[in-house]
Amino acid sequence: MIAPLLVAACAALALFAAAVAFAIRARNMQYWLWGYLTRRKAPRVEGTKHIMFCFVDHFEPNWGRVDMDRQRHRVDRWCTEYRAMASRHRDADGRPPQHCFFYPEEEYVEEHLDKLAHLCADGFGEIEIHLHHDDDTPENFVATLDRFNRLLHQRHGALPRDPVTGQLKFAFIHGNWCLANSRPDGRWCGINNELVLLRELGCYADFTLPSAPSDTQTRMSNSIYYAADACGKPKGHDTGVPMRVGGKPSGDLLIIQGVLGLNWKQRRFGIIPRIENSDIRQGCPPTRSRVDQWVDTGIHVEGRPEWIFIKIHTHGTQERDMDTLLGKPVDDMHDYLEQRYNDGKDHVLHYVTAREMYNIAKAAEAGMTGNPNLYRDFELAPPVHATGAAAAPGTPVAAAS
Repeated sequence: MIAPLLVAACAALALFAAAVAFAIRARNMQYWLWGYLTRRKAPRVEGTKHIMFCFVDHFEPNWGRVDMDRQRHRVDRWCTEYRAMASRHRDADGRPPQHCFFYPEEEYVEEHLDKLAHLCADGFGEIEIHLHHDDDTPENFVATLDRFNRLLHQRHGALPRDPVTGQLKFAFIHGNWCLANSRPDGRWCGINNELVLLRELGCYADFTLPSAPSDTQTRMSNSIYYAADACGKPKGHDTGVPMRVGGKPSGDLLIIQGVLGLNWKQRRFGIIPRIENSDIRQGCPPTRSRVDQWVDTGIHVEGRPEWIFIKIHTHGTQERDMDTLLGKPVDDMHDYLEQRYNDGKDHVLHYVTAREMYNIAKAAEAGMTGNPNLYRDFELAPPVHATGAAAAPGTPVAAAS
């Protein structure tokens, strides 16, 4: 009697294990799950936690290849409704929520950028660089981004300059998540040494990750780290060296990740945890439990756990998601952040741009302490549009030097 029961139990266990393995691979969790489960948890913090909150947007007005009228409507809606929503909120420093418009080079339209530059000049965010490409070459990649950098800076006042070299500096998000040719089939990039090229072009940090459930997701998760080119092989940023207090830059590019994990409070069929990948859409609104998980994950520069870095992302121009991003769900998210995580004693909230998040991380690395608001411009000053003096439309773009 015992033998048949044992056989049945073993069969059931094997079936369960097979189902779990299938579920893991179906969501490409094999790339990151083990590292996530075995990671060191953030140290316990006694005293005040400072929350750096950054919202990055793969902002694509031509998503779906629509006509110009529809593109204009998308941009105009953002410039009007985001301004109205964000104006109702303030962090501990008196700043409204900051939106980082990572604008795709291949969708450049002057009037769209003029409108975004005006919104940013009024204190609601900054413009950074996004790119979709496929089967590219290093030479074309360098020429494309160099031209786009200068165009954004000279015509729209975007992007800061390095205070020492004068080189234009930018944050980057890779289209289709495929940084450094990280997709296994090699699509949507084509350049294995992309980290090196980005560094040489002036990229101060990459903000692409997390990319789960894409198969481009790295083994490294919930980290701020330096990644190095993998001797010409793809996905050099799969692992890296965590940024730490007293440390030095290493490798080729700083990677600033958002939260990635398992959300046990929002489960499929009441059983299977959803993937928490910091994405904000209609189907995954920013609930209070998600905000709590972002804070509790505690992404930080090693040695400075009281400074917590939260980076969330979206694709802001897709109509099905705009009511979430410009309406009550995100409005409520900011209400909750300001009520729960900005009491001045246990938590202090700081709305930051990608550039400011980088600057504050670098300040932590340099050993700075106290209020991170003091270090928003630690290395890189605000771009021109962020001070209300965007370049005039139609300004010629200088030739490459």
